[in-house]
Amino acid sequence: MNTSHTFEKRKKLYEARARVIKAMAHPTRLFIVEELSKGERCVCDLTEMVGADVSTVSKHLSLLRNAGIVEDDKRGTQVFYSLKVPCVLNFFTCVESVLESARNELATIR
Repeated sequence: MNTSHTFEKRKKLYEARARVIKAMAHPTRLFIVEELSKGERCVCDLTEMVGADVSTVSKHLSLLRNAGIVEDDKRGTQVFYSLKVPCVLNFFTCVESVLESARNELATIR
């Protein structure tokens, strides 16, 4: 089987996966996702928690929304965000396993 042909057939899937991973690839966005795992939050709350201005937090939320990770609900002048797909938290568990494995490996070397 031609492996480059296999890659080309699945390239769009890999690109879509990369977009989701890139959307989460920032400490502030990881924090936001973790906070939203506890329940919905308004932009004003997230802004206070992050310690950044509204426009910065809104840009982070927009990136997460465009990737399909969060969804928004406008209520009057406030916008509330929640996780659209809570299974994204499984990714955190996997990342923690990778980090733990790396720590253990480093400990055995020393």
